[in-house]
Amino acid sequence: MSEDVVRDPGFRGLSAERTKAFVDAVVAIAMTLLILPLMEGVTESAGHDHTTWEWLVDQREQLQSFVISFVLIAMFWMLHHRLFVAVQRMTAALTWITIGWMLTIVWMPVVTALTGQVDDDPLQKILYIGTLVATSAVLLITRIHLARHPDLHDASRADLRAGMSIDVSMIVLFGVALAVGLLWPAVGYAGLFVMFLTGPVQSVVVRILR
Repeated sequence: MSEDVVRDPGFRGLSAERTKAFVDAVVAIAMTLLILPLMEGVTESAGHDHTTWEWLVDQREQLQSFVISFVLIAMFWMLHHRLFVAVQRMTAALTWITIGWMLTIVWMPVVTALTGQVDDDPLQKILYIGTLVATSAVLLITRIHLARHPDLHDASRADLRAGMSIDVSMIVLFGVALAVGLLWPAVGYAGLFVMFLTGPVQSVVVRILR
């Protein structure tokens, strides 16, 4: 996007449909890229005449990382999709916020490959779970921006507030998962199971927002 477009007041009137289609395409590509390390593992196993069971055992950590990241990206996409159903017009600011959100999604295949192929270390957990925090944080920023610009959408304030409570809950729980992983390395990424507490934490956040 050129600087002239960014400063152009007429940019406010652009339809959001192209942006929605672009986001869907980026998310689909990111989810597809998650499978590449596993494909490389198949080639390596074939070269060593491994059996299917040996491949499964050898790739168990990568398989785990693939499933977790696939589900998380799908979850983030559903949250973003539900929000943007109500968005009708784009501003330069909203477009750049959305690009920032897509950046965190595109980065996910990289950190997923790290968790499956590189020995576990604190920085790895910071990069992986930190990316999840960033994705949730940018989505929260998106909702705040829309709340301040009601002319861009037809979402109710109640819906935006409910979405904010989900975003805040996820940020808090991802932070807890990161702390658990750093304090007790043996736990690994099992700390992400705290995400099952999203409902109770969201209830607390809703009371605070009210």
